[in-house]
Amino acid sequence: MTLSTTVQKEYASPRGNVAYWITRSEKPDAPCIFFLHGLTADHTMFDQQVPYFADRYTVIAWDAPAHALSRPYHDFSYQNCAEDMRGILEQEQIDRAVFAGQSMGGYLVQSFLLRYPEMALAFVAIDTCPYGLRYYSKSDLFWLSKAGAISQWMPYGYYVNTIIKSVALTERGQDNMRKAISFYGKDEFSALTKAGLNGFALENRDLNITCPVLILVGEKDRAGKVLAYSKAWHEATGYPMQIIENASHNSNVDNPDAVNAAIDAFLTAALSSDQVSFGGIS
Repeated sequence: MTLSTTVQKEYASPRGNVAYWITRSEKPDAPCIFFLHGLTADHTMFDQQVPYFADRYTVIAWDAPAHALSRPYHDFSYQNCAEDMRGILEQEQIDRAVFAGQSMGGYLVQSFLLRYPEMALAFVAIDTCPYGLRYYSKSDLFWLSKAGAISQWMPYGYYVNTIIKSVALTERGQDNMRKAISFYGKDEFSALTKAGLNGFALENRDLNITCPVLILVGEKDRAGKVLAYSKAWHEATGYPMQIIENASHNSNVDNPDAVNAAIDAFLTAALSSDQVSFGGIS
């Protein structure tokens, strides 16, 4: 097996440069997987996924706009993130991709699907929640809107440690989140948290997803009501769902072997149709 080389690049968005990492498969017709991390995390969340898939797929992972190395960035919104996702794919001459989004990354994928559904080969939803008005009560959305304010009045160190312990079970997962959060001071962290969660409330609407979907969620996901929403999503749509054992909200970091195997099996089936094309932009 030939080891592929990962190259760090930037996309010059009108709102700021967006950092991303691409590992190109040696196979010219290999499909692309675009990995999108959660709120206040960064591309290293997928360090256990990139090498696993890089021999058979072209793999992209980014630091989302306003995160980590994709700063400074002004006017963060899910719509703008979707436009930047498209810009990266166009820059790499990729016309369709598999999108694997964890937590907020899953929201960004759904915002992308609202605008560019024809560009999606499949959607892997990792510890994230569905778009759709049926799933959320008014109280759910109310408390979501207050999360940014809560992060302001709580002692910063305590709040960060609480988040780290709530999203990851393993030492690897907690260390990964701690390093990602270290990019931010209290004010920037609070502003980013508020923008990320408010973005969901602004974008959430009914969405008919036309590509194959896989729902993955950690068995001990205690981040809000993600586990309950994932189950409701599965029941309402029939999308396959797999509970990841020994994992919390960042399940792909806590238990990468189980997540990689689930994604691998799903994509093998979903992309096996002779009707699926992986080619570049025409």
